[in-house]
Amino acid sequence: MSQAEHVSWKKQKLVDIHQALNSDPVDIETLRQAAVSEGGLLTDDVRRKVWPKLLSVNVFNLPSKPAKNVRENHKDYNQVLLDVRRSMRRFPRGMRADEREVLQEQLIDIILDVLRRNPQLHYYQGYHDIVVTFLLVVGERMAIAVVETLSNHHLRDFMDPTMDSTKHILNYLMPILEQVDPELHDFMLRAEVGTIFALSWLITWYGHVLSDFRHVLRLYDFFLASHPLMPIYFAAVIVLYREREVKSSECDMASVHHLLSQIPQDLPYEHLITQAQSLFTRYPPTLLTRSAALQSRKSITISSFQDFQTSTLQQRPDSVLRQQLHQRHDTNLDLAHANARSGGAHQLIKMAVWGLSATLGAAALAVAQTAMDWAPEFLLQLF
Repeated sequence: MSQAEHVSWKKQKLVDIHQALNSDPVDIETLRQAAVSEGGLLTDDVRRKVWPKLLSVNVFNLPSKPAKNVRENHKDYNQVLLDVRRSMRRFPRGMRADEREVLQEQLIDIILDVLRRNPQLHYYQGYHDIVVTFLLVVGERMAIAVVETLSNHHLRDFMDPTMDSTKHILNYLMPILEQVDPELHDFMLRAEVGTIFALSWLITWYGHVLSDFRHVLRLYDFFLASHPLMPIYFAAVIVLYREREVKSSECDMASVHHLLSQIPQDLPYEHLITQAQSLFTRYPPTLLTRSAALQSRKSITISSFQDFQTSTLQQRPDSVLRQQLHQRHDTNLDLAHANARSGGAHQLIKMAVWGLSATLGAAALAVAQTAMDWAPEFLLQLF
């Protein structure tokens, strides 16, 4: 593709995304296709618009910032603190230490807030690698909403009290390999390598093992728009891509595990994404569950996915959501003024009205970052 063709292709993709976001209801299928297809969602500005729609998050009705006491008596606080303190490499190179420290504090609070609001969810090491990706792209308040939804759906099996459900998801890897390359599958069985080498890939959506943040974002575009098992299909295509290396190694657990756990940083991501989609179509989860290792356990993540996907299809565009927010604001002010005119503690009610206006104004400012009109961003990206 020439430079001119690339620019034209990017412009057309942005036009398609813009139209999908402004359809009523939002055209989720087009947004999913944009996220999955070559280049993904292209920029963080676009991700801030599209990621919430893929998860049915209303950016005009975001959770409040975590309360100051969110850390008090929280059973996971010490472990979260340790994990976040060790996560320095997940922040952009060159970021000032004081800026990074502010984000790390926000990261701790987001994780604890989501866990506090969802007692059925249990923290696991690696969860912070997922949360920090959303914090860096969409900011604190939207990250809370996005991560909370994701934790109750795509990540739900990882957040059980035990690792049993996570192991169940990992158990999809070998049946995929068996379907595509029986010889490679048999080699790995003889080596008794298992699937633990792919654990950190799966539970962090590769955020922990890839050094280039651009590659992490490209995969997050892909996974957010796909079935929750897609990260394990992507693990399979990585192993298949390295088939010659694997078969050339010593056929023992230590050698094969060491090779596979060192993920290459120069993978052909677009090619592998296309291949993972193809494998998912040819060998869907329903086919793989015939494997004995997959028959005994029910996955909350998988069983709830169809209903979750359906729930994303009737979202209103941001222009309508913004208008609804303004109407609620005006209605609340009208009611407050009417009450003030009806007598009673006149001065106190006036103060309440001013307080309400200030609060709503602050709320509007808080979402302004993610709720700006599309047009200026859109035009800037075209030219």
